[in-house]
Amino acid sequence: MLPTVGSGVVKPSRSRPNPPIGPTPASGTGDGPEVLLGAAEAHLVSCDERMGELVAKVGPLRLVSSRARSTFDALTESIVYQQLSGKAAATIHGRLCALFPRRRVHPEALLAFGDGDLRGAGLSRGKVLALRDLAERTLGGTVPTLTALRAMSDDAIVERLVQVRGIGPWTAEMLLIFRLGRPDVLPATDFGIRNGFMLTYRKRSMPTPLEVARRGEKWRPYRTAASWYLWRAVDLAKATKVDTTKAKAGTAVSPRAGRRG
Repeated sequence: MLPTVGSGVVKPSRSRPNPPIGPTPASGTGDGPEVLLGAAEAHLVSCDERMGELVAKVGPLRLVSSRARSTFDALTESIVYQQLSGKAAATIHGRLCALFPRRRVHPEALLAFGDGDLRGAGLSRGKVLALRDLAERTLGGTVPTLTALRAMSDDAIVERLVQVRGIGPWTAEMLLIFRLGRPDVLPATDFGIRNGFMLTYRKRSMPTPLEVARRGEKWRPYRTAASWYLWRAVDLAKATKVDTTKAKAGTAVSPRAGRRG
């Protein structure tokens, strides 16, 4: 699903780690943000002609990571937001947080609630089970702390997190991008990424994740930046379609136009 975009800053809608608006890209490295920004754009322009054209159309990279209190907090929000519109998910997430002291979700407290309490917040049965599994695995050490995650490789993080019920590679990849600021992540199965790829490379049909991943080898080590630009390609296409529709509506001639008397 395509992350929604506002002021050029990607905000995922299916799994909701919301990055704040701002011009600074998340690096996930020791480089300064300006250094990474210039390096990512320059690399994409130099290694791939079509991607270079997209970078020129979209403009500067605006992608920042959003802080979370804990891995549990970030993944709880992700699970709540899965398969829901942003507004509906925000309402449910707000009700869930209201159950906890100071609105801070904790695994121990979550496990103490009955299913009725959690369902009463608007959570589906499946999400209640997923959150309980997340809480148990957090307390058991399967889910690493944010500090531990920062020392782990991308692949190792995905491998650990997908052990949790309700968390697949896509959710883990969103955590890598929007919470940890990792610079080389390509969610090749994401519909928005594939749609943006189809538009950018003028494909007649939706590319497979494998096709996107193969092309993505060119974009290393800045596949996160490439992902952001592919999401923006879809956003640009939608904006162009809206502008075209408005233009047609504005130039439409009334059936009575030109008549006299």
